Amino acid sequence: MSRAMQSTYMHWAKNQAPVRYHLASSEVPHFALDRLPLGVADLALDGASRHRYAPLREAIAARQGVAPDQVVIANGTSMANFLAMATLIAPGDEVLVETPAYEPMVAAASFLGGKISEFARAPADGFRLDPAAVAAAMTPRTRLIVVTNLHNPTSAFADNATLTEIGRLAARAGARVLVDEVYLDAAFAEAPRTAARLGESFVATSSLTKVYGLSGIRCGWILAAPDLAERMWRLNELMGVAQPHAAERLGVLALTHLDEIAAPTRAHLDRNRALARDFFATRGDLEIELPDAGITMFPRWKGGDVDALNQLLRRDHDTSIVPGRFFGAADRFRIGIGGRYEVVAEGLKRLGSALDGWPQANVAELRAVAP
Repeated sequence: MSRAMQSTYMHWAKNQAPVRYHLASSEVPHFALDRLPLGVADLALDGASRHRYAPLREAIAARQGVAPDQVVIANGTSMANFLAMATLIAPGDEVLVETPAYEPMVAAASFLGGKISEFARAPADGFRLDPAAVAAAMTPRTRLIVVTNLHNPTSAFADNATLTEIGRLAARAGARVLVDEVYLDAAFAEAPRTAARLGESFVATSSLTKVYGLSGIRCGWILAAPDLAERMWRLNELMGVAQPHAAERLGVLALTHLDEIAAPTRAHLDRNRALARDFFATRGDLEIELPDAGITMFPRWKGGDVDALNQLLRRDHDTSIVPGRFFGAADRFRIGIGGRYEVVAEGLKRLGSALDGWPQANVAELRAVAP
């Protein structure tokens, strides 16, 4: 059985030339931690590591409403997802994944020897997470169901009732549900809580990256039943042993001030979302299921080759998008609305100009340079 040996999307994303109007971004502007009361002494730069650093576990647990023995610290959500999957599946296990799907999660499951199967989130239903679609795709060999909430790339929200039903399906089959919640805190109006509180069928992952602008400190976590959490800790000791302690200290500081860090984010995203809605209302060549929350959107383009469109944007408009092929939908692309207002506004304007100029574009030339 062949397996993934890299994340195609992550390699692509990290090796693109920078542009000024980065609609491919999937997070809010970076937060400068030096705005908080922080000195060098707070980082404990003594060269020592701290085994399963209790203050950070306790801070995450308090924020998420779980017990500290349910918290496993990881270097960002991507490592959290990998560590969780490595604990939950064995080679040959069936892993049921939503589609559209965030490619690094599928690649991680494939690398670990999972047999990938899919269930669809339907555009006609606003990409809603549908327990009936999950049930129809499950088999007696299903051992893990993988979803994102908010959905990456569409930002569709799954409520507790929906997740609880999927948890029941998993429990009856002897499977688990892995929920990547890295965007969940952007669903402000829903006041969401982690799926890890819905029962032991659930494992949830998240971090301080997308919604809080703190990707650089790699403060991620897994929430799981205590016995599973212990297994994940022990597997992490095989892989990374311990986290960088200065980053752990920064994570505690950030969690202590998280309300202050996030205070402007809801209004910022609401303003940018209104901007994007106004833009899409003018575009007969784009179809979109507009989300009520979140940082990303996933329109369908009726006009042609999305990879070539991205190259046109980069070459002539200093702008970028994420081609939908990385999510299993080649006629779509992902944009982020989390950037500074003026960046998102100008980026959308330039996207419109590129679309308007598409009939005159040299598509063959653009395709030739698309990675």
